[in-house]
Amino acid sequence: MQPFFAQRFAKVEPSFIREILKVAVNPEVISFAGGLPNPDFFPNEELAAASARVLQHRGNGALQYSATEGFAPLREYIAERYFKQHGMRVSPDNILITNGSQQALDLLGKVLVNEGDNLIIEEPGYLGAIQALSVYQPNFQGVALNDDGLDLNELDALLAEPDHARLLYGVTNFQNPTGLSYSRENRQAVAERLIKHNVLMIEDNPYGELRFEGEHLLPIAKLAPDNVVLLGSFSKVVVPSFRLGWMLVPDWLRQKLTIAKQASDLHTNGFVQQVLHGYLQENSLDAHIDRIRTVYGRQKIAMEQALLKHCPGIDFTRPEGGMFLWLKLPQHIDAMALFNLAIKENVAFVPGQPFYVRPDILNTARLSYAGADEATIEEGISRLGRVIRQVL
Repeated sequence: MQPFFAQRFAKVEPSFIREILKVAVNPEVISFAGGLPNPDFFPNEELAAASARVLQHRGNGALQYSATEGFAPLREYIAERYFKQHGMRVSPDNILITNGSQQALDLLGKVLVNEGDNLIIEEPGYLGAIQALSVYQPNFQGVALNDDGLDLNELDALLAEPDHARLLYGVTNFQNPTGLSYSRENRQAVAERLIKHNVLMIEDNPYGELRFEGEHLLPIAKLAPDNVVLLGSFSKVVVPSFRLGWMLVPDWLRQKLTIAKQASDLHTNGFVQQVLHGYLQENSLDAHIDRIRTVYGRQKIAMEQALLKHCPGIDFTRPEGGMFLWLKLPQHIDAMALFNLAIKENVAFVPGQPFYVRPDILNTARLSYAGADEATIEEGISRLGRVIRQVL
């Protein structure tokens, strides 16, 4: 038959990173492209034991349909952890379990975004958020991300417009793609503007627990709880294939998002929620995360040192946690053309252009240090340095 498609999909592009990963599957390629957690830390045996316990003790009940909002004990665990870590008194009723943060973004777009609505997003911004929210056809308005967070002058200019955006998206800790974090002062300033201008922020925080340097900072959700939806995920700290994330939602938004989730999938996989909760009850998540932080911290330092050695003069961010750092290449270098040369040298990264809603910036690139050991990082950056020297 003749194909036909909804108009809202006319401008939704495939995931650029997923397409790059197809190119980088060659085992000879050293890939810094994927934002993939290191599989060496997946707790296989502990999850197998938790799965057996759930089936043994809960039986058929573990395999039945479950509540749209999520497994109640898991939501209680998340609420208690917010109090332990941030002093936030959170009701489990305000936590909605989702199929990863990506579903949370889709549900928020469904409930809050009309075609043509202004939507503020940090630049460079998380590509997955751009893709998910593009389905609902907003008018993206980019605000530059500086070393300390959002550029407040640019943000103020957009919020001064009569029809200013009511929605803002940002990753406040170890941002994807740059690795940057909002400072304490920047978080407070953004919170004040959210309240003053009646703006809702989607504060995405998948990497917040992966801090290996610097000081702990409160989420903006603590500073402006009625103006923030805080997203969290177990993908980066336990296992990604379970696709278990959550939203901490203000009271006024909770019912609409629950209805949207009912319409989307009835509920997130109830069995894996119970398995994950069983794992969390029998094992120390803090000890598990400490092991990840220690290794990622070493790998980050190895990448920084390799860049200084093999790519002298190239600017890059110095993240205090997370999985990424960001290169700013000389103005005349097109990172996409550089990628095509790098693949021939069996090294991969992500060109920065797709992370911008103003796509005229061509000389940036994202590197992930999470999936490679120090020796592999040294070799991969050495290859990248040879390629960069070809185009300088």
